[in-house]
Amino acid sequence: MIRTRTVRALGPVLLATLLAVGLGACTRATWNAPGETPDPPKVTLTAPADGATDVSTATEIEFSLAGTRTSQVTLTEEGGATVDGAMREDGSSWVPGQQLKYGTRYTATVTATKSDGSSATASTTFTTMEQPGRLVRVQSFNGDDVVYGIGMPIIIRFEIDVPESARAAIQRRLFVTSEPAQEGVWHWISSRYHNAGSEVHYRPKDYWQPGTKIHARIATGGMSWGFADVVGRNDLTLDFTIGQARVLTVDNATKHMTVTEDGQVVKDIPVSLGKPSTPSSSGTMLVMSRNPTYHFDTRRESGVAGGGYVVDVAWAEQLTTSGEFIHAAPWSVAQQGHTNVSHGCVNVSETNAKWIFDTVQVGDPVIIKGTEHKLTWGDGFTDWDIPWEEYVKGSAIPYVPATPSPSPTA
Repeated sequence: MIRTRTVRALGPVLLATLLAVGLGACTRATWNAPGETPDPPKVTLTAPADGATDVSTATEIEFSLAGTRTSQVTLTEEGGATVDGAMREDGSSWVPGQQLKYGTRYTATVTATKSDGSSATASTTFTTMEQPGRLVRVQSFNGDDVVYGIGMPIIIRFEIDVPESARAAIQRRLFVTSEPAQEGVWHWISSRYHNAGSEVHYRPKDYWQPGTKIHARIATGGMSWGFADVVGRNDLTLDFTIGQARVLTVDNATKHMTVTEDGQVVKDIPVSLGKPSTPSSSGTMLVMSRNPTYHFDTRRESGVAGGGYVVDVAWAEQLTTSGEFIHAAPWSVAQQGHTNVSHGCVNVSETNAKWIFDTVQVGDPVIIKGTEHKLTWGDGFTDWDIPWEEYVKGSAIPYVPATPSPSPTA
């Protein structure tokens, strides 16, 4: 299910990686400035410029320090309300923890302090832009407070495709933290199933560790889309958890599915895959959805007058956008474990289908081996069907191995 959210009110930080950076209206910044010197402390504010107008509501406070490595940042709305925020991990800027208001005056104050108590302060006052004419809706497939399988990517979809020239700037506003911390990267999906720039995914280098808590802030509200008078409509925040390490492996050579949990085999299931004229796809997929019942109607897709079929199936897990599923097929039980007779789906008995439905989670990897057709990139959640070295090439920002960066949000 696709859900649209606005950014939530700032509250207690859930992830240890966020706690480590100390979020708040006044943030101690110690990660990128030079060490103390005999010189007096100095702070230079570089953006936004003092007196600037028409400033993006996604602006960040940029400054440099000299003589010290400690600073304190305060951002105040006209009228006295204070905006929380945090430094980027690389120290390049201080990021407000929520989208700023349109047409509003703000003052940012940065104080540099030395251990001897001496300090220096710089301020800038600016006014944000008026609300533009076109706001782009930003959505996520992922839901809050959901337990997903170990392969689940973060999936962000955009109402208007992001042009290549704007992707790096927008990607820099996509913040992910995990507990425990795990290396990961964003990948802009481009395939026959997706317009270029319409969707971006985040996955870790290796499958998520079971029990991982994931927090994301998609801070696109107010971001320029690269077109005049077009900006992101909203921020999103996501919080979800990774469940048990479960993998379903289907081998065409044996016509069996092996289900493992935490590396141990828990179930062996006979299957019937797609017949040679309609083969199942080989590759690494993910469970996209779980359906107690599902209605197939392929008459339009068949392209042949009187072709296609209509059937209702039980206990179905979707694997591809094009319509490959695991589902109950009581009509092919005699062939399961021996012969492929399906239209591309993984047929199992009704009893086994119910067991799978009751057991698996969205995001569980499903690996199918040895069929006549290779899985098409982008046909479903195919994030794990290419090596990590290829996946990182889909980032709009040159990839540098690192742990996920702390998110400047609560």
